Amino acid sequence: MESLTGRLLVATPALRDPNFERTVVLVVAHEEGGALGVVLNRATEVQVSDVLGGWGALAGEPPVVFEGGPVQPEAAICLARTRPGVEDLAGFNRVSGAVGTVDLSGDPDLLVAGVLGVRVFAGYAGWSPGQLEREIEGGSWFVFDALPSDAFAPRPDDLWQMVLRRQGGLLAAVAHYPADPTQN
Repeated sequence: MESLTGRLLVATPALRDPNFERTVVLVVAHEEGGALGVVLNRATEVQVSDVLGGWGALAGEPPVVFEGGPVQPEAAICLARTRPGVEDLAGFNRVSGAVGTVDLSGDPDLLVAGVLGVRVFAGYAGWSPGQLEREIEGGSWFVFDALPSDAFAPRPDDLWQMVLRRQGGLLAAVAHYPADPTQN
C-alpha cells in the first residue's frame, strides 16, 4: 500500500472501538515500521495556554488541547498550518501541503510570522506494521484526501459528518448514520 501520510482516516460505522468511534484521524507518518496519526475531532476542555503557556497564543479556535489518541496520552504532538508562501520554517516538519508538525520545545514566538495557527494533541493513534492496512481492508476506515483546514476545523465535533458529506453519493449518506442504529 502507498503511504497514507497526510491523508484522513474516517471511522466507518463498523468501527466499534470507543477510542475511535466517529473519529477523523490525520495520518502524520506511515512507513514500513507502522503508522502514526492524531484524532482531529476530540477536543478537551483544557486550554493550550494553561498547559503550554506561550503556545496558547498560536492555538486556533477552539484553543484547547485535543485527545490525539489512546497511545501515550502524556505526550504532546503539535500540528501547524503555514501561511501562504512560507516554505522554510525552523522546527516545522511538513506532513502535507501547508500542514506539518512543530517541535513544542522551541520558542513559539519564532513561529508567529510563519504560521496561521497550531493545534496541540495529547497522545496519538499508532499502528504496528501492517495493522492499519488490515483495518482498512476489514472495513474499519475510509481513506480520503485531507484539506489543509481539516486539522484546524473551528467546529471539530462536526468534522466526521463534514468530511463524509463532501465525498458525495453514498458516502455522504453515511454522515447521517445514527450513533445507535437500534434507535433508528
